[in-house]
Amino acid sequence: MTSNLPPGINPPATDPWKGFRGVMAGTLILEVIIVLLAFPIVAKIGGGLSWGSGLLLGALTVAFIALSGMCSRSWALPTILALQLVLIVGGLFHWSLAVIGVIFLCVWVYIAYIRRDVARRIEHGLLPSQRLN
Repeated sequence: MTSNLPPGINPPATDPWKGFRGVMAGTLILEVIIVLLAFPIVAKIGGGLSWGSGLLLGALTVAFIALSGMCSRSWALPTILALQLVLIVGGLFHWSLAVIGVIFLCVWVYIAYIRRDVARRIEHGLLPSQRLN
């Protein structure tokens, strides 16, 4: 993203996206833990773990783990946001899945906002590491 900077604006001295990718990966791992904790909730309170709810939770867990290693890809954030919608639809199996999905959708929308803000700051040369001293 920094190669398209206007003339006179220096690229950041450090890679701001490296830390951002770490935040995304850490959030995904946290979400994996929460989704795994939903298994006993759905099994005990939700009337039992059906093949559909088990398959949904298992697939989401695997997808989140896989995506945690691919946070540098341009399609990672839109894919993560789409998976949040799948988790919300999982509320058809148990309402707690929809609650988890809504909470993490809010988190990921905020992360997307931060990503856009950092990109804007890089473009305008407003990051502290871009300033000439």
